[in-house]
Amino acid sequence: MPNYVNILEQPQHMEAKVLGPAPRRPLVGTIRVKPSTVLWKPAGQRQFYAVALDEFAEWITSPETRAVRVKS
Repeated sequence: MPNYVNILEQPQHMEAKVLGPAPRRPLVGTIRVKPSTVLWKPAGQRQFYAVALDEFAEWITSPETRAVRVKS
């Protein structure tokens, strides 16, 4: 295989817009997942709220959040 001059770089984060209920589907906010953090920005705001990934994992698996396991 030849040595390539250019390379493809993977994105450093995944970002998704969270939309509200149909039929209008208003923007609720944006969630961004990075290798070490999870960020949330409500609709109409400029800055993200951030939490470390390990803190998020601890919080979401805590019984107080009442989060349930789902099949994906």
